[in-house]
Amino acid sequence: MAFVLGFDSKRKLVAAESSAAFKEFKPNGWIRIDEKGAVTLTIGKSEMGQGVRTSLAMILADELEADWSRISIVQASPGPDFTRLGTGGSWSLGGSWKILRQAGAAAREMLISAAAARWKVDRAQCAAENSGVVHRQTGRRFDYGALAKDAAALPVPADPPLKPANQFRIIGHSTRRIDGHDIVTGKARYGIDVRVPKMLHASVERSPWLDAKPLHWNAEKARAIQGVRAVVPISTGIAVVADTTWTAMKGRAALGVEWSDQPSNGFDSNAHRARLEKACQGTGVITRKEEPTEKANPFTRTLEATYFYPFYAHAPVETMNCTASVAADHCTIWAPTQAPNLLQEEVAELLGMRPGNVEVYVTLIGGGFGRRLGIDYALEAAELSRSLKAPVQVLWTRPDDMQHGHFQGASAHWLSASFDPKTSIVAWKHTEAGSPHNIDKPRKPEATKDAAYYRDLSWGVYDIPYAIPAIETAYVAVDVPVRHGPWRSVFAPSSVFARESFIDEVAAASSADPLAYRLKLLEGPDIVRAGSLTIDRRRLRKVLEVVRAKSDWGRPSGKGEGRGVACNVYDGETHVGYVVEVSVNDAGEVRVKRVTAAFDCGLIVNPTGLEQQIESGILWGMSSALGGEITFRNGQAQQSTFADYAVARMRDTPAIDVHLVQSDRPQPFGAGEPPVPPIVPAITNAIFAATGVRIRSLPIRPENLGG
Repeated sequence: MAFVLGFDSKRKLVAAESSAAFKEFKPNGWIRIDEKGAVTLTIGKSEMGQGVRTSLAMILADELEADWSRISIVQASPGPDFTRLGTGGSWSLGGSWKILRQAGAAAREMLISAAAARWKVDRAQCAAENSGVVHRQTGRRFDYGALAKDAAALPVPADPPLKPANQFRIIGHSTRRIDGHDIVTGKARYGIDVRVPKMLHASVERSPWLDAKPLHWNAEKARAIQGVRAVVPISTGIAVVADTTWTAMKGRAALGVEWSDQPSNGFDSNAHRARLEKACQGTGVITRKEEPTEKANPFTRTLEATYFYPFYAHAPVETMNCTASVAADHCTIWAPTQAPNLLQEEVAELLGMRPGNVEVYVTLIGGGFGRRLGIDYALEAAELSRSLKAPVQVLWTRPDDMQHGHFQGASAHWLSASFDPKTSIVAWKHTEAGSPHNIDKPRKPEATKDAAYYRDLSWGVYDIPYAIPAIETAYVAVDVPVRHGPWRSVFAPSSVFARESFIDEVAAASSADPLAYRLKLLEGPDIVRAGSLTIDRRRLRKVLEVVRAKSDWGRPSGKGEGRGVACNVYDGETHVGYVVEVSVNDAGEVRVKRVTAAFDCGLIVNPTGLEQQIESGILWGMSSALGGEITFRNGQAQQSTFADYAVARMRDTPAIDVHLVQSDRPQPFGAGEPPVPPIVPAITNAIFAATGVRIRSLPIRPENLGG
C-alpha cells in the first residue's frame, strides 16, 4: 500500500487516485508514502557526483515534515510521467525547488486533514512533525503510514502553505549524502557496473582522424583470440564483441585496421587558432551596446589585448559506456546519461521503434560535465545489440574518450579599454570568436543576426557586471569540423578568463590595487540589466569584500609569490569571488598554494554538498589552467591519456577556504558550473603578481615563465 503524490508533464500537482487495493496511485508518483510510513522520492536528475539526489530529498523531507532517516530514493526513467528529464545548466535545485516544496506541503496538509478527520477535531489543532501528525491538546499521534490510505482519498490542495525559511529543519544544514554509504562501499551501480544475463562486451575501433574510412581489417586474427564472438562493422567504426571487455580490447588491437589516407590539409588546431585570433579583431554581431547617458569623461590611455582558450576534453573518470538489449519490438537501455529522454528518442529513431518501446534506466554517473548530454555511445550499443540479437555493453577506452568525444571549443577574445589611470574605465569593447555547438555532427555556424542567439554563445562577454559608461560586446562565429559541445560552465570559462585578466591589466596600468579597482567599478546602480539577465552588484561586491577580508589580501608576498583576484556573476544569479595565492619557482613551475572563495548562490540547501561543488570547480579550473589541452594535427587529436593530457591530482590540491555568503534570495541557484569560470583568471593574475608575466593563452607553460 502507498500514498503517492504526483506531477503532470507541466510540473503541476495532480490529484491522487487510489485503487481499491490501495497499492499506489498515479499518473506520475514522484512522492510515495507506504503503510509503514517510508517516504520515497523519484529523482528526475542524474547523479554524477554533485550530490543532487541528497539535496532534492532534503527539500521534500523538510516541507513534508518527514523523518530524514526514513527517506529513500529511486531514479526516474523516461515515460509518459517523465517527459523532460535532464541534468545540466546548474538548474537541478533551482528548477525543482518550487515543485518539490509544493508537493511536500500538499502531502503534509493532506496527512494533517486525514488525522483531524480520524480524531474528529479541528485540523488547526494538529501539526505534522517527524513523519507523523500530532494533536497538540492531547499529544495523540498518528504515524504517516497509518494515515496514508485516508490521505489518498482527499483532494490535493491547490495552493498548500509553504513553510517559512526560519522553520526549516533540514534545509540549510550540512547533511551526509543519502546514497554515500552505497557509493563508498561499492554497492552503488554505475553504468560500467551493469551486468545482464547473456551480455556481451564490445570495444570499437573508430576513425583516428576526421572523415577517415576503414579500408581493410583482419577479422580472422581478431576472432582467433579466445572469447571473441564477432567482428561487426558499425556506423562509427569496427566493433569487436567478446565475452569480456578485456578480450574485446585484445581483439580490437589485433584488427590492424587500415584507414583511408590522412589528409595533408586536415584540421589543425594551430591554424584554427590563427583564424580565431584574426576573426576576433574583426566585426561581429553586436550582443550589447551601451552609450554614456552623460558627456563622456576624457581618457588618456587605451589598452588592447587578445586572449586565447584552447580545446579541452571532459575526461571523466568513468569513460563512456552503455548496455543495450534489443528485441524485435523492444529495447532496454542502461546508461549513465544526462539526457534520458533524448537518448530514448534517438535510440528509437535508430531502431525504427516508438520511443515508448525503448526503456531507459539511468545509472549513477562517474563524471558527466556535459559530455553525457551526448548519446553517441548509446547508439553504438543499440546498433550492436540489434545486429547480434543479444545484450551488448559498449565501453570506451581512455583514448577513445579523450579523442572521440565532443570537446570544449576553442575561442579567441579581443578586448579594448579606454581609461584615465587617475579615475576609471570610460569605454570597454570585447569581441569573442568561437563556434556554436555541433555536439551531434559538424555543421556551419547559424546564419542569423539575432543578438540573443550570440549572447547565449558568449556568457561572460556581454554580461560584464562592471559600471562602465560605454560598453560594446560582439561575437564572431567561426566554422570548425571538430565535434564540440557542453563542457562544465559551457561558454563562460574562456570569456571570464579573458575579461577578468584584462581588468587586471587595466588596474596595473592605472597603478591600482586590482581588488579595490573591481570594487570601484561596481559602484553606481546596484541592479543593472545585461540582455535578459539582471545583475546585482551588491552581491558581487559582497563576495569580493569577503575574500578581501578572509585572504589577508594586503599582506606582503614573498619572492616568487603572488595573489590574484577574479569574480563573476553566473547566469545573473550565482556570485563568485576568488583570491588565489601562487608560487612560481625558477623553472617556471606554478604551485597554487591557497584559494579563498566566497560564494553566493541564493538559499543554501546543503552546505556540505555546496562546499564540495565549489572545491570541485576550483580543481577543474586548475586543470584547464595548469594541465593539458587537446590539439589537432591533420584532423587527428594528439592527446590520448592522462599521461599527455594532464589534470589536477591530489598532490596539486591547494588549501581551499570556502565562505558561503548568506543571501536574501529565497531560492537556491546553480553551484555545479559557477565555481569554474573565475578560478583561471585568479590564478593567472596571481602569476602576474608573482612574476610580472601576463598570461594571455592557456594552458600555462613553464617555458613562458622562465622555465
